[in-house]
Amino acid sequence: MKTINELQDSIIEDFSVLDDWMDKYTLLIELGNSLPPLDIKYKTSNNLIEGCQSRVWLQSDLIDGKVIYQAESDAVIVKGIVSLLIQVLSGHTPDEILSADLYFIDQIGLKEHLSPTRSNGLIAMLKQMRLYAMVFKEYK
Repeated sequence: MKTINELQDSIIEDFSVLDDWMDKYTLLIELGNSLPPLDIKYKTSNNLIEGCQSRVWLQSDLIDGKVIYQAESDAVIVKGIVSLLIQVLSGHTPDEILSADLYFIDQIGLKEHLSPTRSNGLIAMLKQMRLYAMVFKEYK
């Protein structure tokens, strides 16, 4: 299993070969499309992330001491963003998630190329993922 930083470096590398933002958006959409659909039983109001303009459901489970995230969104770009967050954070311990410095978001230029509402959504998704990790850390 790769570390969070190794996963971030891999994403930075994938995005760095693309020169313009239309190509990067295309990659984001492809990543979103490759996200497995979320089981209908998880599409509840409890799993909806507050602060996102589009609808994003985030399911989180603690399996063998590692946090496993699943998510889905009704917006393709947002689905790509949540897919990146899952790629980096899912499968790690609550401590690893809580202490992670997610530098890839700035390094691939995601924040500056998102609309303010999508940027707020990104922050909301990240906050929710960290919140789950915090809860799992307390109750393990």
